[in-house]
Parts: sequence; structure tokens; C-alpha cells
Amino acid sequence: MEGRSTTDGAAAGRRARFGRLPERVRHEDMVEEKVATPADPARYAYDPEGSWRSFACIAADLGL
Repeated sequence: MEGRSTTDGAAAGRRARFGRLPERVRHEDMVEEKVATPADPARYAYDPEGSWRSFACIAADLGL
């Protein structure tokens, strides 16, 4: 019968530690709102002089 009381003690310990659910987290605490920045048209504008910087090609990498 000694094993039964050890099991009950372990079960009581688990129940004391994990017996209830954690506190509920509100939606407002999980969400962060930021003001959107306006789009910068110059950021995506085509620049013929600088277009070679974004060109990816094996021939260009090898200098051919």
C-alpha cells in the first residue's frame, strides 16, 4: 500500500501546480497598433544608371 500513497502525493503535487488554467490574455494585450507610413514613390522608381546593381546573372558575376 506504500506505492498508492506515493502516487496520491505525486498526483496532489501535480494538481497543485498544474490544476488550473493560466489567466486569460485580453486581445488588447496581444495586439500592437502602429501608424502606417505613406509610400515613398522614389523608393520604387526606375533608375537606369543604378539598375546594374540589382542585376543578377552568372555572366555578370564572372565579369564576362
